[in-house]
Amino acid sequence: MQKRLFLHTVLALSASAGLATAQTQAHAATPLKFQLDWRFEGPAAFFLQPVAKGYFKDAGLDVTVDAGSGSGGVVQRVASGAYDLGFADIAALMEFQANNPDMPNKPVAVMMVYNNTPASVMALKKSGIAKTADLTGKKLGAPVFDAGRRAFPLFAKANQVGTVQWTAMDPPLRETMLVRGDVDAITGFTFTSLLNLEARGIKAADVVVMPYADFGVKLYGNAIIASPKLIKENPAAIKAFLQAFAKGAKEVIANPGAAIAYVKERDGIVNTQLETRRLQLAIDTVVNSADARAEGFGQVVPTRLSLMASQVSDVYATKTRVNPAEVWNGSFLPSAAELNILPKK
Repeated sequence: MQKRLFLHTVLALSASAGLATAQTQAHAATPLKFQLDWRFEGPAAFFLQPVAKGYFKDAGLDVTVDAGSGSGGVVQRVASGAYDLGFADIAALMEFQANNPDMPNKPVAVMMVYNNTPASVMALKKSGIAKTADLTGKKLGAPVFDAGRRAFPLFAKANQVGTVQWTAMDPPLRETMLVRGDVDAITGFTFTSLLNLEARGIKAADVVVMPYADFGVKLYGNAIIASPKLIKENPAAIKAFLQAFAKGAKEVIANPGAAIAYVKERDGIVNTQLETRRLQLAIDTVVNSADARAEGFGQVVPTRLSLMASQVSDVYATKTRVNPAEVWNGSFLPSAAELNILPKK
C-alpha cells in the first residue's frame, strides 16, 4: 500500500514538474510579429514553413506571420513598432531612411533574401516590343509605388530608353490592362506578373520579359528588416530568427512543391500548382541566382550596396543621401555553414 502510494506521489510530482517545465518554456518563448511584403503567395513559404515545422518554436520564438500590401507599408510598420520584423524591398528601406533622417526608430536590413531585384519590364510580343529600344515613346503601366516603376530611370539609362508615358493603376488591374491593350508594357515582379498574365489566358511564350538584373540594373531586392527596438533589446532573438529561417529556406529551395502546403494552410483558396511555379520562379531568378551564389546567401557586397544607395538617392530624389552603413547590419547572420543553402546549378 505504501509502495503504491509512493509511486502515485512520484508520478504526480513528475507530472507537476513536467507541466511546470512546459509552462516555463511556453512563457520563455519570445513573441515576434513578422510582416510579409505581399499576400500569401508562393514566396511566402520561406517564412510560413519554419513556423509550421516548429523551427522558430525550437529556437525559443513565437513567430506570427501576417500578409502585407507592399514594401513601403512594411517599412513603416516596422518603424512604428507595430511589427518587430518584416520582409521588404531594400530600396524602399533606403528611401524611408533618407527621407526621415531625424527619425530615431529606423528599421535596418539584417539578411538579404532576394539577391537581385525581381523587377522586370514585360510586354506582349504582339505589341511589337522585342527589345529595350522599342520601349521609347510607349505607354507603360504600374502602381505608383511599384519597385520596377520607381527604378525605371536606372533601367532606361542603362539601356538607352527614351521618354515613356506612365499610367497608374491598382495592383490587381496591372496585368488586365496589359492584356486589354490599355498599356504597351508593365513593370512588376517577374514571378508575380508573368503568372498573373498566364492566369488571364496569356502564354508565357507570348510575353517579352526584360529582368532588370539581366539588363544592367544590379539592385538588391527584398531583405529581412528588423526594428531598432528589437536590435537594442533582444539581438539574440534576431540571431535565432535568422538561423531558423535559413534552416527552413534550405528545405524550401530543395522541395518547393512540399513547401506550398504551408501557404495553402494560411490561404485555402490559393492555386497549389500556380503558387508552386511562382515559388520556383522566385528561387531561380532572385534567391538562387548567379549573383547570390557568388556573394553568399543572406549577405551583401559593400561596394554593390553603396552603388545602389547612390542610385536610389538619385532616382528617388531623397531628402538626404542614403547612407549604406545605416541601412545594413550583417552582425546577426548565421555562420557560413548555416548560410550554405544554395544548390549549385
